[in-house]
Amino acid sequence: MTERRLLIVEDDEAFARTLKRSFERRDYDVRVAHGPEGLDELLAGFHPDFAVVDLKLGAASGLGCVQTLSAFDPAMRIVVLTGFASIATAVEAIKLGASYYLAKPSNTDDIEAAFGRAEGNAEAPLDGRQSSIKTVEWEHIHQTLVETGFNISEAARRLGMHRRTLARKLEKRQVR
Repeated sequence: MTERRLLIVEDDEAFARTLKRSFERRDYDVRVAHGPEGLDELLAGFHPDFAVVDLKLGAASGLGCVQTLSAFDPAMRIVVLTGFASIATAVEAIKLGASYYLAKPSNTDDIEAAFGRAEGNAEAPLDGRQSSIKTVEWEHIHQTLVETGFNISEAARRLGMHRRTLARKLEKRQVR
């Protein structure tokens, strides 16, 4: 069997360790980066076939890592994980080279299945449920955060709210 190489970019060390062990049991050669720092050095000595990238890496955005990985190898299968799935960030992740976008909690089976999904599904059911005001507000906040590179002060200015108000909203519903 050909060895499969996987890079995990995740700031939650316990989750990264668990994911690493789980993929190693499935015969993947796994490396972990805890953020965008050092990603270039890691790629200098390791050429992954697959990558799992957390959307929110501390104060940094995982979208930059997706862009770096896609530029390194456009054929790499990249799955983005996030604690709150937003349409805006899903679209950005795909535009930057991600293959798939999964909401947490996702397990090894979900991620590995996503690696194998190369085509879209035209038969996917359409969700007839209306978005709540809170969901629409949250997606607008999240889109603004993406546009500002997760700069809270600039996002608050663009949203027309006080920085502390935005910070309180973000504490209630973490962007991960």
